[in-house]
Amino acid sequence: QVQLVESGGGLVQAGGSLRLSCAASGSIFGIDYMAWHRQAPGKQRELVALIARSGSTNYADSVKGRFTISRDNAKNTVYLQMTSLKPEDTAVYYCNVMTRSNGNNWGRGAQVTVSS
Repeated sequence: QVQLVESGGGLVQAGGSLRLSCAASGSIFGIDYMAWHRQAPGKQRELVALIARSGSTNYADSVKGRFTISRDNAKNTVYLQMTSLKPEDTAVYYCNVMTRSNGNNWGRGAQVTVSS
């Protein structure tokens, strides 16, 4: 079993910054990718950013240039640095980790609220 613990969410004014963290623990073997998704009220969950085993990254068009995903392999932790936040970034952000040992895993989510 894999446990994902997210932290770093909160309330911030537009133009501000936040950093989300997600620490993975448990039966982890071979992380294929780590990612962040988000879901705003009344909307479908969407991929925000992904970092692959190789280190390559992929971002949603709406966050390119503002968000940066990174990982610490030694700590099995993925980060999402969010800058120039906008009210439309308000959502619950979910950590997602794909492992060879335990498949696809999701965190419980962290609320990010951006006030105008």
